[in-house]
Amino acid sequence: MITFIVSILLLIVGYFTYGKFVERVFVTNRKRQTPAFSMRDDIDYVPMNTTRNSLIQLLNIAGVGPIFGPILGALYGPIAFVWIVIGCIFAGAVHDYLTGMISIRNHGAHLPQLAGKFLGKAMKHVVNGFAILLLLLVGTVFVTSPAALLNNMMPISLTVIILAIFAYYLIATLLPIDKVIGRIYPYFGALLLFSAAGIGIGMVVTGAPIPELSFQNMHPEGAPIFPLLFLTISCGALSGFHATQTPIISRTTENETNGRKIFYGMMITEGVIAMIWAAAAMSLFHGDQSLSDVLAAGGPAAVVNEVATTMLGAVGGTLAVLGVIVLPITSGDTAFRSARMIIADYLKIDQRPIVKRLLIALPLFAMSYILTHMDFTLLWRYFSWANQTTAVIALWVATMYLVLSRKPYLITSIPAVFMTMATFTYIAYAPIGFGLPLQWSYAAAALGTLICIALFMKRVRRLSRATFAVDEPANNFGEEALATASK
Repeated sequence: MITFIVSILLLIVGYFTYGKFVERVFVTNRKRQTPAFSMRDDIDYVPMNTTRNSLIQLLNIAGVGPIFGPILGALYGPIAFVWIVIGCIFAGAVHDYLTGMISIRNHGAHLPQLAGKFLGKAMKHVVNGFAILLLLLVGTVFVTSPAALLNNMMPISLTVIILAIFAYYLIATLLPIDKVIGRIYPYFGALLLFSAAGIGIGMVVTGAPIPELSFQNMHPEGAPIFPLLFLTISCGALSGFHATQTPIISRTTENETNGRKIFYGMMITEGVIAMIWAAAAMSLFHGDQSLSDVLAAGGPAAVVNEVATTMLGAVGGTLAVLGVIVLPITSGDTAFRSARMIIADYLKIDQRPIVKRLLIALPLFAMSYILTHMDFTLLWRYFSWANQTTAVIALWVATMYLVLSRKPYLITSIPAVFMTMATFTYIAYAPIGFGLPLQWSYAAAALGTLICIALFMKRVRRLSRATFAVDEPANNFGEEALATASK
């Protein structure tokens, strides 16, 4: 219990200390006009207040990742707590904050555009395809997982539930962000926070047997901590999916000074959610019932149901499960919205006419529906690798931004190098990749990481020789707009 409470406190302290440090490294400008005003179209670029933006950002990034991932990561034992705390404060929240702020400084650009600008034109095309693939996987995973939970609760056909979720996704993808997402997310956010707080408080009050800190690998199958833990627990520690979501809110943020609360703060909140579910999984199945047996029988969804009903009873448990269902649905809708925006930006398609939005969205939903018939476990594995590879790209983009801005870049280069090594090792070692022996995978990953560093340094030298504007020009606020944005 001590490890759990200290970990939660460290996450909170990290927001007020390291988060403030990262904000000072970036150097916000409260007088600089944000894209919400300079590019307002009342579809995707719409000024919204900090509270709404924060709740939308939290629900955008917090899919089933900070619940299912930590539950699976709990198999490794309390060392999972260490990765959640360190990863969230020094990697994940930094990743989210800088992705969001660099996007704000570049007219609300999505990751493919930022990769093209900072890492080269070829990377723009690669990242564009990669981001759309990731978002399709995310959207599909975040259809099948809540559908399975709802199917367990209600006597309704799984196909009907899936189609109903797709119908909602289509509406949320097409309509202006402040018409659906901006209005219903505060209520969803309250349900999410109730479920997480209820489980966390329940563990503390009942004195749940949460294991204390140990660096021992307790995985029943002896799966290696590196790299598997760092890809199993992504959301809640570090997630590339967030790099596809933060530009949605960078287009609705009223003032740069709100960024730390919206981007860094909501990642810390997600880290707290991840800690709660990892601890719940470890504590509830600490005795006779094996976590691995429950996962084998019913997957992470079975653990969610067991934890919720045990901690909160039938009624409270049902509300908690509904909170868990809300998470993937409120990330799936923005996954498709983000995919639409990325494709529109790439092909330069005006998104004001709804017909043009529909022409992009419908093929995405058709492909996603086909993917729902694939094995969930296989989808999740590919999602994990694609997710963390996207995080690596975003961290290298942020590092380039800081290097060219002559600002302290170690805050992003260290996690970028570490996660580059982790993702290369995973794809070399995992059965979905090359299936190499672990030692060979380490060697191949080390070589791949060195090549990435060399290519990065080559790009730095090239851009340093020319005049390169890391920020796109923006007009200053008028007095009236500044007064509104500062509220």
